[in-house]
Amino acid sequence: MPIYSYIALKQGKEVVKGEVTASNLKDARDVIRKMGLVPTKINEFAENKNKKSKSGLTSLSLKEKIDFISTLQILLQSGIPAVESLMFMEQEAAKKKIRDMSRILKTQIMAGSTFADTLARYPNVFGYIFIGLVKAGEESGELEKTLGRINELQTKQDNIKGKVIGTLMYPMFVVVLAFLITLVMLIFVFPAFKDMFEQQEKALPMITTMMINAGDYLKEFWYTIPLFIVALIAFVFLVLRWQPARNILDKIVLKIPLLNNLILYSNYSNFLSVMTVSYEAGIPIVDCLHLANITLTNSVLKNKMSGAIVKVQQGMQVSQALKSTKVVPKMLLFMVSTGEQTGRLGDMLDKGVKFLDKTLDGIIDTMTKMIEPIMLLVIGSIVLVMALALYLPLFQSYMS
Repeated sequence: MPIYSYIALKQGKEVVKGEVTASNLKDARDVIRKMGLVPTKINEFAENKNKKSKSGLTSLSLKEKIDFISTLQILLQSGIPAVESLMFMEQEAAKKKIRDMSRILKTQIMAGSTFADTLARYPNVFGYIFIGLVKAGEESGELEKTLGRINELQTKQDNIKGKVIGTLMYPMFVVVLAFLITLVMLIFVFPAFKDMFEQQEKALPMITTMMINAGDYLKEFWYTIPLFIVALIAFVFLVLRWQPARNILDKIVLKIPLLNNLILYSNYSNFLSVMTVSYEAGIPIVDCLHLANITLTNSVLKNKMSGAIVKVQQGMQVSQALKSTKVVPKMLLFMVSTGEQTGRLGDMLDKGVKFLDKTLDGIIDTMTKMIEPIMLLVIGSIVLVMALALYLPLFQSYMS
């Protein structure tokens, strides 16, 4: 999404500057207003999120954010003021990016800004969720507790990410291995049998002819292999970045059995976790939903949830609004509804997070078990095709 630079008024008098990431100018203006600011000027400009900003701040990886937050939380819980905590991290943090970040934040806080206002100037570095939760924690006087919740939230997100990547690593490895074995067979093995096959009087089987022709082509035009790989990677990258294609892909994955559950539960696990943390930090329910909606990566779910948030703003109960999306798990709807009726929404949201996490673990385990036989079938099919291409001509010669 594009990045917008803005100039805004805080409390009607203080001028602040910063950057926000939004899909369009209207969304950027809405985000700035949700930060408690009145935008006076907004401009779009292209800048990679990972590049350094004019302030020198660079974005952190999820693990680096966890290190930063956990260290800061421990220092604040020990009664050390924010400036001194950042000064310690500036000098002692293991990673240079964290030291640089601590130095810049410390300097701005010493100049008179609050911790939350300082973070709000760098939404492309910290993200709206982190900034919104810190602002609520600072205003409620529970910054240390809020940082602890954020740390738990991001640790959980890192665990989910690790589980999903771990599940996909095995099939990716098998696919790459199968591709390499196929190339070796086509380029080196089939040409070695070519002369022997040509001595036979009978015509070669179609599958053998195709393999030999493919091997000859790849041996002569070997440079097409890296070109094909680069083109494939570029195509996948463009499809994932081009929003119309991404929307179509997001619709498709929600129709694939088991994979749709993985997408649903991983998205809603992050959604409900952020909603729980923000609700416990004292953020109004509509703002909780807005923050939680940022975590959704599937455009279909994100759009449906945006519609539900509008209904909540119009006065509808959260459970009814979520039910109207027709994509939220029924158990989750029941928990939210119960929490609203009993006045224990925070507790029920927390139980909902545990339910989603447990269900997600089961889905990942099931996928892991299913992937192994599928990969064996893929490898077996490739071996079968190669074996038939090699041995069918030999069988023909023996039969004659």
